[in-house]
Amino acid sequence: MQPFTTLPSHLLEWLLDLPPAETRDIVVEQDLQIPMRDGAVLLADLHAPQGAGKRPLILLRSPYGRRNPFMSLLSRPFAERGFSVLIQSCRGTFGSGGKLDPFRNERDDGLATLAWLEKQPWFSGDLATFGPSYLGFVQWAIARDAGPMLKAMSPQVTLSDFRSFKYPGETFSLDSMLRWSHLMHGQEKPFFEQILARRADRRALERAFAHLPLAEVDQVLLGQRVGYFQEWLEHNAPGDPWWEEVNYSGTVAEVTAPALFTAGYYDIFLPWQLKDYAALVAAGRKPYLTIGPWSHASLPSFTTSLRESIAWFRAHMLGDRSLLREAPVRIYVMGANEWREYPSWPPPGVRTERHYLQPNGGLSPVRPAASPPDHYRYDPADPTPSVGGPLLSEGSGPTDNRALEARRDVLTYTTLPLERSVEVIGPVSAELFVHSSLPHTDFFVRLCDVDPSGRSINICDGILRLAPGRPAPRPDGTLAITIELWPTAHRFRRNHRIRVQVSSGAHPRFARNPGSGEPLATATRLIAADQTVHHDPARPSAIVLSVLG
Repeated sequence: MQPFTTLPSHLLEWLLDLPPAETRDIVVEQDLQIPMRDGAVLLADLHAPQGAGKRPLILLRSPYGRRNPFMSLLSRPFAERGFSVLIQSCRGTFGSGGKLDPFRNERDDGLATLAWLEKQPWFSGDLATFGPSYLGFVQWAIARDAGPMLKAMSPQVTLSDFRSFKYPGETFSLDSMLRWSHLMHGQEKPFFEQILARRADRRALERAFAHLPLAEVDQVLLGQRVGYFQEWLEHNAPGDPWWEEVNYSGTVAEVTAPALFTAGYYDIFLPWQLKDYAALVAAGRKPYLTIGPWSHASLPSFTTSLRESIAWFRAHMLGDRSLLREAPVRIYVMGANEWREYPSWPPPGVRTERHYLQPNGGLSPVRPAASPPDHYRYDPADPTPSVGGPLLSEGSGPTDNRALEARRDVLTYTTLPLERSVEVIGPVSAELFVHSSLPHTDFFVRLCDVDPSGRSINICDGILRLAPGRPAPRPDGTLAITIELWPTAHRFRRNHRIRVQVSSGAHPRFARNPGSGEPLATATRLIAADQTVHHDPARPSAIVLSVLG
């Protein structure tokens, strides 16, 4: 009979369908001290099979702690299957020295960690990096300069350039960035204290999201000023050089280590993660990509990534390709509810197809006839709410949008029931011809699947913030704008309908546009905008779909 202490390991192996463990006897050496170039000392824990000697090493650099259950889920399965695992706490977190300044020290600290590793007698010289979200960003921070020791990497639900995510369409990701600041503020409190505080925290978040100016919301929520949150509000202008130090998108194409991407259709980082994937493909690399029907904190995304990363690392570090799938791209097609494998993303055979906005709320592949435009008023004092979609909160993912679509500040355009299924796989965008009573305003577009009962489920969406001269008006005074929505893979079934929403916000996912043109951090004056959406032969607004087959 196996000792009781191995039961969780056996259970995890069964639940995740992992290959058999080589050993269950794992030794953990805690609080290894790793010096940084500026004198700070970061702490790390080493997980290794008992008596293993020099094994290939998997590095996880995390700001979220080293010994919580989630980190055990990400580390122990590797240690049981042929690898050593080093989990390091990032600067200013969980005992590591220095001050947390998110994203800004990760290249220097990561490279200093590699220099320290090379001197360790237990290090074999073969390294892989692993982890989701922030743990993925730190991989890109060192990937180009890690040298030949970096044999493979597995960045999950992450990206190489956090500025793009913080200001999608030049708005501000208020929900995600404030929630993340709240997480970092309280994550080192005792566990039960965190549990007891959740209900009060939820109410405090609601108050903070409703508060203006944004420069005070950290104090409303946390009772103190958070320096890095203030800097994000201050440095929001396009092209601000403050972000150059933490933008690694320009180095992705120079990374030679084999990369395995794990992404989700409702993940907050998806569009930019797919740009990183495309950069490697364009550079002649052969990355692997998995996309599932997941949001950012979806447990299945992590368990799938763990299973596939074991196969990836064994193939590239141990020479065992028996577990590695052949097709480089594996995606879940929503609506069809099935996994598929392809040689590339987007898959071969995808074509661009436009569905045009029509009068009376119609949507059709036929270009619109002459018709008057549609109008709505966006009032930032009663901002259009965010419903589902890519969020850090519990309400993320696909959600019934009928209550949202009943609002007077949301326009909808819907096809007739489909005579055949339509599969949309790849990029999605909207081409709109609009007019606003204000030079400062936003436009938000969402693609939905309406089933025969009338339930409207969000598939993907995107937003764009307009400012004077961005874009320049056409001779007739209208603005021609293109909004990039999240990519997707979804089958609109026969008898379902395709729907497009047009509105001017999704609060608090994106900070509301006050309409006044005041700075993001200090704006308090709210001005309502009268919005116009055109659909006529000269101004054919449309949703642009990537249709397979």
